[in-house]
Amino acid sequence: MPMTTPNLKCVNLAVLFLVFLLSAAAAQESAESKQSETSELRESVRQMQLQIQQMQQLMREMKEEADHYRTETQHLEHELQVTRQQLSSLQPSAAEAGASSIAQTSASQDSSSAATAAEGKTEQRLTRLEEDAELMNQKIEDQYQTKVESAARHRVKLSGILLMNIFSNKGFVDHLETPSVALPVTPSPTAGNTGGSFGATFRQSELGLEVFGPTIAGARTEANFVADFFGEFPETVNGSASGQLRLRTGFIRLDWPHTSVVAGMDSLFFSPLYATSFASVGIPAFAYSGALWGWTPQLRIEHRFGSEKSTFTVSGGILDPLAGEPPPNEWLRVPGPGESSRQPGYAARLEWRRKVFGQPLMLGVGGYYSRQNWGFNRNVDGWAVNNDWIIPFGSHFSLSGEFYGGRAAGGLGIGIGRSVVWNRPLTDPTAVISPIGTIGGWSQLKYKPGAKIEFNVAAGQDTGFASDVRGFAVSAGYLAANLTRNRSELANFIYRPRSNLLFSTEFRTWRTYAVDAGSDRANQLNLIMGVLF
Repeated sequence: MPMTTPNLKCVNLAVLFLVFLLSAAAAQESAESKQSETSELRESVRQMQLQIQQMQQLMREMKEEADHYRTETQHLEHELQVTRQQLSSLQPSAAEAGASSIAQTSASQDSSSAATAAEGKTEQRLTRLEEDAELMNQKIEDQYQTKVESAARHRVKLSGILLMNIFSNKGFVDHLETPSVALPVTPSPTAGNTGGSFGATFRQSELGLEVFGPTIAGARTEANFVADFFGEFPETVNGSASGQLRLRTGFIRLDWPHTSVVAGMDSLFFSPLYATSFASVGIPAFAYSGALWGWTPQLRIEHRFGSEKSTFTVSGGILDPLAGEPPPNEWLRVPGPGESSRQPGYAARLEWRRKVFGQPLMLGVGGYYSRQNWGFNRNVDGWAVNNDWIIPFGSHFSLSGEFYGGRAAGGLGIGIGRSVVWNRPLTDPTAVISPIGTIGGWSQLKYKPGAKIEFNVAAGQDTGFASDVRGFAVSAGYLAANLTRNRSELANFIYRPRSNLLFSTEFRTWRTYAVDAGSDRANQLNLIMGVLF
């Protein structure tokens, strides 16, 4: 049926309306898209403006900082120029000094003297500054060390000294490298007794290890171990130049604020002083000629009291009662006369210490006792008393030393290393034993003008009673039984260009006396180089 006209109009109107709606929707979408793009553009522009502002602020700060540095640089340049002018005024040229010497009056001469005095003071200040700088470098180097790893995760410190000695001996001595006594010279090339010798050694070098442990019951724990190469010689070609490793000291400490407990092998705590010498390290200087010495197993307690300026220390303990005799067996340890007594040695010490002129002032007194059993109920009481000191004289000089008296104490180095002498073999029950009574000591004067240089002169003597030695042919020590007195002197110079480097030269003499006989002389010149680490 054909569509009527009204219906056709309605269809046209609907189509037109639909087209209108689609056009309106497209226009609205396009407007929204443009509006979104415009917003994004605005946001980008805003971000760029913020970044530009930040860059401008940063540039302003950099400019202000550069101006500040420029001002400081100008100020430093001005101070440097003023300092140079002052130094130039203190140090006139030779030409100006010559001209002024002709034209100046007595007043100008007075001003020249004042300038000279000021120059001297300036040099003293510069010298003091150099010494202070060297001291600070030493402290910094001590702190800046390569750490040693420990399996127990505790701090470990490795230290020591590599020491080279070149020496020349005149006369015949008991020990080529570190002599202690002078012996008779008899022509015997096969025995090395030719009246002199020359040699070198590296055996006095030391290795040390220090371990810092945990805190136990309020006490800091610490262990210390030192070894050298002064042991027996290996049976190999030229083995006399390469000694084997030897235990020197090794101990454990428990330190509370005022009390310490020390156990191990250590030097004699009741006689701690030694003369300064790098020529005699494997055996201390004045061993058997005035110094108490020895590295002995011991257990001791120390208690400190006083103030920051003045300190008292009281020590007491027990020691292995060594009598000074060499071991009779190379591999097996058998009891000596002190250990055969079935009791330890006993020792005590009282020490007072304070600072004077920037140096330590120390006075100490000690004592030792041990019982010895030489078989067949032949018991001997060994003892020693000693006092020692360090006394400063100003900031450059100091006097140190020790004096002792004792009897049957060869294990402490007195009696020229002998406790007793006897007239027949000890296996004979009728053999008579004579304990050796001794007095002796040493003293050292030290001059230290600066941190790098020091000079030392010292002398010591050990004197045994002739009545205790006369008529007895055998001793427990490794030296002859008829020796009564041993004297020694030394002079040395020590230079430390760096805190871990040293050079030294030392001259040493010995004179050893025998009972009812003459004396023997010897001397040694020693050149030393050492590196500490």
